[in-house]
Parts: sequence; C-alpha cells; structure tokens
Amino acid sequence: MRVVMFGYQTWGHRTLQALLESGHQVVLVVTHPKSDHAYEKIWDDSVAELAEKHGVPVEIRNRPDESLVERLREVEPDVIVATNWRTWIPPEIFRLPRLGTLNVHDSLLPAYAGFAPLIWALINGEEQVGVTAHMMDDDLDAGDIVLQRAVPVGPTDTTTDLFHRTLDLFGPITVDGLALIASGRTDWVKQDRTKASFFHKRSIEDSRIDWGWPAQDIERLVRAQSDPYPNAFTYHRGQRLRILSASVSAGRYGGTPGRIFIREGDGVVVVAGADARHGRNHGLLIQRVRLDDGTELPALDHFTTMGGYLTAHP
Repeated sequence: MRVVMFGYQTWGHRTLQALLESGHQVVLVVTHPKSDHAYEKIWDDSVAELAEKHGVPVEIRNRPDESLVERLREVEPDVIVATNWRTWIPPEIFRLPRLGTLNVHDSLLPAYAGFAPLIWALINGEEQVGVTAHMMDDDLDAGDIVLQRAVPVGPTDTTTDLFHRTLDLFGPITVDGLALIASGRTDWVKQDRTKASFFHKRSIEDSRIDWGWPAQDIERLVRAQSDPYPNAFTYHRGQRLRILSASVSAGRYGGTPGRIFIREGDGVVVVAGADARHGRNHGLLIQRVRLDDGTELPALDHFTTMGGYLTAHP
C-alpha cells in the first residue's frame, strides 16, 4: 500500500523504520520541528533524518494546513499512519485516504487517551500498560480498535522501563494493523466510552511532590519521573531536591506531612499522607537524591540530621 506517515520523536522513528522494512511504499512523511519542551527533548530520534536517509519526501509542520492537504492529494495515499503526532489532524486529512488513518497510541485505550499515558498509568498503579492501533475518527484517541497489545508493570518498574518495553510494540503493531486493513477487514472493536479517560501534557509542575499524598503514590511518582524524565522534586531548606530513588517505609509514622523524621535501613523516612496525624501511615523512605548542581548522593549523606520539613515550594 501507499502509506503516508505522521510521526514524531522516537515513537515515530521506530514506526517509520518498521514501515520502511515492510512491503509498503512510504510516499511521504510529515513530522514536527524540533522542540525545546522538556518532555519533547526526550526520546527525540529524528523522523525527518530517517526519512531523508531513505529518500522519502518530508513535510515539517507544527499542525496541518491547507498546503499539506494539497500535498497529500498529490501523493494519493491508500492509508495514513499516525504515531505520536502532537496536534489535531482534521477530518479532511484523516478521511482522505481510501482506507482511512491508523493511529498508534501508547496506552490500552479507551483508558489514558491524550498525553504521557505511561507516566500517568504508573502514577496510578496500573498493573499493565500497552499500545493500541485504532482507526482515527472525529474524537481524539476514540476510534475503533484494530489491535491492542499489553505488557505487565512490575513493582519496581520505572517509566523508562515501560517506554522501552512498549516502544518494541510500535513497529509490529503498525505493520500487523496495516495487514488487517489491507485484507479488507472492517470488523473493528468499538471503544467503551464509559471507561475512557483523557490526560493532559505533563509539565515541570506535575513533578512537584505533594506530601499530602500517601507514600505509595509518591513512590510511584518517583518511579514515573525516572531519568531522563524531569525527576520528582521537593524543597529542603529553600533548595530544590530531586528524588531519584525511594520506597515505602516498613514502619508506620505519625505527624505532619513532609517532616524529615527518622533513619530506616538505607534511607530517611519522610512523613506522608493528609491523615498522617493519626499515625497509621507508612512514610516515604528516600534513598537517593540529586541537588540542583547535578550532585547525586545517598539520602543518608544529604540528611545528616533529622528534623525540619520538605516542602512543595522554597
């Protein structure tokens, strides 16, 4: 089939590589310009460079416009594939190919539509994540499901682990989805909209630790904001402190959320949870931190005395 691909960053790069190695003809690639956004500088393998290396024409857009519509009509695609495209694709484009548009999204739709699904899923304690290939329609990430593949989330997995695990699914699910479309299949699975959720883009603000959260939730936030993502952070004595490694304390501790309380094992316990005053909560056992100058050190070396508070702001 004649394929146009809309894609960006490493997800798009991996998808394009799979398309180039398949029996399909990639007639045009559309991608975004490079961005300075903190999250878009991560996993930023260039789709444009890969396309150009293989002699595939490239159009660079922040969002589709009328000139792009005309370009698409010229190349006459049978199908469009979209992977990690960051802005709305209008109906005049996704309906243009005779076989429609296949969107590949890194969540198990209908849950976690929108942005940063792996991070949000890990924060929320989901037991599995995955990738969905679906036919694009008028609502974002809401079209009929062609294929879906899942991977488990382990108790110590980080978003970086889940990224690599789900990235390996992008090429195969795209090629397999196109094979089903080419076969004439149209009996796709409708999404159950009563189970849908839609998440916004993450920003630095979303990495700020709220000590009113239960320790279990904060521990997952730390794993969700693993390197190279912007780390979960708090403030100690007015200075920002990034938390690189943490777990839930063995003991239960009472008091005020954010209190630097006691050494336990290889770390330092901080009181957590809005109801910590009752003394029934586990704390967050901080094990490794990073200072603003990039210095990394064990929490036991940073917190040389107990007492004081970690706060959301300086």
